[in-house]
Amino acid sequence: SGAQSRRSSSPRSSSFLFPIKVTKLAVLRETAAGETRVSATPETVKKFIALGATVAVEAGAGAGASIADADYAAAGAAVGKAAEVLKGADIVLGVQGPDPKALKGVATGAWIVAGLDPFGQRTRVDAYAAAGVEALAMEFMPRITRAQSMDILSSQSNLSGYKAVIEAASAYGRAFPMMMTAAGTVSAARAFIMGVGVAGLQAIATARRLGAQVSATDVRSATKEQIESLGAKAIFVEAVKGIEGEGAGGYATEMSDEYKAAQAELISSHIAKQDIVITTALIPGRAAPRLITDAQIATMKPGSVIFDLAVAQGGNVEGSKPDEIVVKHGVKIVGYSNTPAHLAADTSALFSRNLYNFLSAFWDKDAGKPVLPDDDEITAAIRLTKDGKVVNDRLLA
Repeated sequence: SGAQSRRSSSPRSSSFLFPIKVTKLAVLRETAAGETRVSATPETVKKFIALGATVAVEAGAGAGASIADADYAAAGAAVGKAAEVLKGADIVLGVQGPDPKALKGVATGAWIVAGLDPFGQRTRVDAYAAAGVEALAMEFMPRITRAQSMDILSSQSNLSGYKAVIEAASAYGRAFPMMMTAAGTVSAARAFIMGVGVAGLQAIATARRLGAQVSATDVRSATKEQIESLGAKAIFVEAVKGIEGEGAGGYATEMSDEYKAAQAELISSHIAKQDIVITTALIPGRAAPRLITDAQIATMKPGSVIFDLAVAQGGNVEGSKPDEIVVKHGVKIVGYSNTPAHLAADTSALFSRNLYNFLSAFWDKDAGKPVLPDDDEITAAIRLTKDGKVVNDRLLA
């Protein structure tokens, strides 16, 4: 009894009797077709462990991104089968949302932190709610200064814009830069970027570095200065006044019929002179807007190339198909259903840092886990489910 008395009087006794639960993070192998990325790298594993968490990684999770299981183990992660990885997990990290049926064994109220495609996978969101997990959609991250380092859409779009130009250059049967040789001069390719968000700006920069003559357009007038700052020519509708095209969070909104008609006329005359066209336009929660029609494709020179970055959301280009090269009127139309997956090592590195930046920003050292305040604008934006219900305003509207 004396020993018990001394132990209870010790200021550290509570930590022995009621130890703080160590937060367990689970990293699963992606199961979606064509998905080669992974949601954590050895770099972020080390950082999570430094916060006080434990990390378990499913065997083979990093194979598509050229990360060996031994590299995860060396970083301090436990590597095993999915059931072992999920057992008692408090937070499940993913590139895409895991199958709700595969989440057996996770802790009560576990978090799913991933790109969840809330509009396209609403049934899956409902299943997360029914399973009692808290689903956090990283693509709903608000476009605010303190969340920039957490923004998966920006990090993945940046590399997608680069990849689009590289793939277009590969499909194009000619050189990009002007070359002056003893046998004569090779003219520079003309590249036109439609949609100047993160992907579009990177596409402009990449095409410029490859030596093309670059022009670009966007429905948001504020992007004109950005286009010109990268050395490209801005192609804008000037006759229609008062249409800025700027929506919430910096995304484009739907345009009026008057603007669409004026833009179509301008684009039609410009696109006929182009060798390469990259389309990047997306509107969250809606099908991709149609930017290029079959009639416009017919005006382009045979051998030209269009890369449709929005093909997975219905496409900006009439006739484009995911993961196929479609030839129409002698023009090659290319588009991937998952462009970031074609640069898995780099996109995984950036994606995993986005997840770490998010969780570490809310990490409570005393609690030994991240804590999301209900009144925080990031919490309100990304939280889809809680306490068995769908709670996100964008899904309840």
